Amino acid sequence: MNTCRYKNQQDLTSIELFFLIATDETCKQANIDDVEAVVLILSGLPILPTRAKPAGTTRGTSVASVMSRPIFRYEFKRKVLPTVTLKSIKPLRVILTHRLAVFVGRTIPGVGWVLLATDGFHIVRNTIYRSNQIVKPEDRIL
Repeated sequence: MNTCRYKNQQDLTSIELFFLIATDETCKQANIDDVEAVVLILSGLPILPTRAKPAGTTRGTSVASVMSRPIFRYEFKRKVLPTVTLKSIKPLRVILTHRLAVFVGRTIPGVGWVLLATDGFHIVRNTIYRSNQIVKPEDRIL
């Protein structure tokens, strides 16, 4: 069995090495960007009470929506801005709106998810690359 050495660890299997590198890459990637992504996602959750809404809509409103209303007052003449909500994302239904504030409030959590997905991609890519540099050719991944 081929063994590797990584930092102060010796006699590691390729799987153990991969796990240690993945842990290191996750720690490197988990910087302030992750906190921002989580804040963006959480700010889009409909946790605030609101007036009665039509049937079939998401109950409550989000901090992002409330905070964007006084900042983005512009309204388009037609509904041209695509948005999704917790209810509309399940059937992959896009809702068009003409209010810029609604668009911003509903888009902010999506930006957070994109940031987290990007971090995940970088963690996996860097883990595979670093692991493949250390192990023997027959133990390489991809």
